Amino acid sequence: KSQQIMKAIVNTVILGAPGGGKGTICSKILKDFNFSHLSTGDLLRKSIIDKSSVGLKAQSFMNDGKFVPDEIVFEVLYNAIKSCATSSVLLDGFPRTVTQAKFLNKIINIHAVVSLNIPHEVIVNRMKSRWVHLPSGRTYSTNYNIPKVPGFDDVTGEKLSQRDDDKPEIVKKRLENYDLMAQPLLDFYGNEYRSDSNQNCIVKVFSGTESDVIYPQIKRFMIQDMKLAPKQ
Repeated sequence: KSQQIMKAIVNTVILGAPGGGKGTICSKILKDFNFSHLSTGDLLRKSIIDKSSVGLKAQSFMNDGKFVPDEIVFEVLYNAIKSCATSSVLLDGFPRTVTQAKFLNKIINIHAVVSLNIPHEVIVNRMKSRWVHLPSGRTYSTNYNIPKVPGFDDVTGEKLSQRDDDKPEIVKKRLENYDLMAQPLLDFYGNEYRSDSNQNCIVKVFSGTESDVIYPQIKRFMIQDMKLAPKQ
């Protein structure tokens, strides 16, 4: 079984609820392993900044607060995947549906899925304590990354705010929606998925409350099960 992915390229999907520390885990993975990190959110934002034709299409939906349709996301992603054909890809924020996963299967083989399972109440409490300096995106928490002066940004001294979508009732709804989305994907990759060389995919769920505790388990999984060589 382990022989099948003893190779240079191990394409991986990372799944995790919003506010569950997926960004932190991704940055740790990228520090330790050679991946091209493809975040659909980042790719869409870049295409908008570049004023590409696909970016302009995406912007009209984002301005209206709507989800960007699959065909636009596919176009952005397809171009990005083509440009990193020689390296392992870490897909972040995509796929969100089984339809998207099946599309993805046409352009890239997925070898592993890493799913973060963080208790909902931990995420709700984490978001409740989160304060943001909106102009810069700097994020603080009343629990761990505490601002020097409570309620004010360390760099500019400007007032911090709490995002509406960090409020408990909105976070709970978002987490319920995430669970409804994630379970069919885990079922698809765990049971139905086959790559073009008819290999299945390793699906591994990591449970816990802290990134620093979960990440060593992910690192071990990547080295032992996925046969990935860490950076020297």
